[in-house]
Amino acid sequence: MRRIIAVLIENEAGALSRVTGLFAQRNYNIDSLTVSRTEDETLSRMTIETIADDAGVEQITKHLNKIVEVVKVDDLSEHRHLVREIMLVKVRAEGLARAEMKRMADIFRGQIVDVTTSTFTIQLVGADDKLSSFIEAIDPNLVLEVARSGVTGIARGTRTLRIK
Repeated sequence: MRRIIAVLIENEAGALSRVTGLFAQRNYNIDSLTVSRTEDETLSRMTIETIADDAGVEQITKHLNKIVEVVKVDDLSEHRHLVREIMLVKVRAEGLARAEMKRMADIFRGQIVDVTTSTFTIQLVGADDKLSSFIEAIDPNLVLEVARSGVTGIARGTRTLRIK
């Protein structure tokens, strides 16, 4: 089962390595990892996407809480949450393909953020399936490069991941 785990961690050298090392030791793959400072510059927020059953996530959570720099852990998959990812796609855009790429970007609510005489770079924001659908919908021969940010997520409503 796809799981999204949010981790509040002290912003210190080596902390990220300890968290990723934990996943490797437990033989869990990290499908996506997004890390950035929070509103408190001493803390970072990690959003980790992995595949695990309930027992696996429970073990991961217990071990994460044992890491000294970890302040708080939340399995976002357990409750209502929002997830987003950003993707930049550089596509060949010459001749008739130029109008088609513009139309596809509009259909998927993407933005063309860079234009040259032969390429467009399109930015899309959304859930994983939306971004994957865009790639599947366009001619694969036109795709020059894809960069995806990885998943970031937040609980819906009043639930927060912060120090009280």
